Amino acid sequence: MSQVIVVNNSLKIANNLCDILEKRDITVIKAGTGSSKPDFFGIDLVGYQADTIVCSDIFEKEIGGSSKLVSIARQAKLTKIIIIADNNDCNGLEIKDELGGAVKRINISDHTDQYSLELIFNTCCPNISFSAGDIKTYELLSLARRVASTDVTVFINGPTGSGKEVLANYLHENSNRKDEPFVAVNCAAIPENMLEAILFGHEKGAFTGASNANKGIFRAADKGTLLLDEISEMPLSLQAKLLRVLQERKVTPVGGQRDIDVDVRVLATSNRDIAHEVNQSRFREDLYYRLNVFPLQTRNLSSRKDDILPIAIKILDKHNQEDKSVPYLTSEARELLLNHNWPGNVRELENTLQRALVLSNENIIDDKSIMIDKSLSKINENSSFDSFADQLAFAKVT
Repeated sequence: MSQVIVVNNSLKIANNLCDILEKRDITVIKAGTGSSKPDFFGIDLVGYQADTIVCSDIFEKEIGGSSKLVSIARQAKLTKIIIIADNNDCNGLEIKDELGGAVKRINISDHTDQYSLELIFNTCCPNISFSAGDIKTYELLSLARRVASTDVTVFINGPTGSGKEVLANYLHENSNRKDEPFVAVNCAAIPENMLEAILFGHEKGAFTGASNANKGIFRAADKGTLLLDEISEMPLSLQAKLLRVLQERKVTPVGGQRDIDVDVRVLATSNRDIAHEVNQSRFREDLYYRLNVFPLQTRNLSSRKDDILPIAIKILDKHNQEDKSVPYLTSEARELLLNHNWPGNVRELENTLQRALVLSNENIIDDKSIMIDKSLSKINENSSFDSFADQLAFAKVT
């Protein structure tokens, strides 16, 4: 779990930053005020494993400048220093790297701006995979963290492009298997006649073209986590074999004669209403109950507007050039993003931001760089559903 030291001396955003860090399950070590031991920020670091410190430029000067701050950070085995300065002349927020990125100096014009706080959070914790700002999304992440520490099978239901695989990866990252493989297979993308061999492996000569043996996805994920993406697309004949594997924790390679033990935590996703698929005899009821031990639900992006900017920052960071800080979205650009209904969910947002990166200048994205494809908006004006029951009801009416 990430840990961040926040020195509150003259740091106007301290309380707001601590709040956003704690909401996302980051351990905050508060330091500074009334310190009798300024060399260690007034705290005993024994027992902590913090790697980042955030402080103001005023505090930096108070303790003797950047060289003194770097020296203290090294003693505390910190790897990242973030220094924040109020600067009304900067355009929103500016980030500059020093010492090869070990020190990040941030100029901020409005310490109450939520978007700037999100950028600072991303600078503090760039490896957090799941971004959130919506209250219900926080609740979803809280549930996910609780179930992550177990080996319970999790079934994630949600619309296409709503972040099901990202949530699955978040479960793995917060599990006891986080140092073992995370293997994802899209059941809809593999030909039906190859899916069994890909999942369970095959022996040499098991079928035409099998010139070598292959251990398969289940054994590749041994000791780790296996994600069966869009499992509702799996043919019924293979569902029975999958059920046996989940029950007995053994696989039999195609063409093989013996069972092989596997130790795998299974996650599954679907963009369909699985209960409806069961009722229509397109999905096995026994497999449904085996997979649906702990259900989680992702939602359309249009129903969680507060997630848009945190996700946008993460996407821009992902696609940005390595030698640049995350591009700054102007208020006009942010307004365009927040006012669109995103029928394609996070995937559409990612496409839009990739286009914006190409069109932007000087690491700033303005409204002229935001080209939104509105061809599907009218089709989806009424499709901001929070549940699959709503979608089915809408389909019947129309």
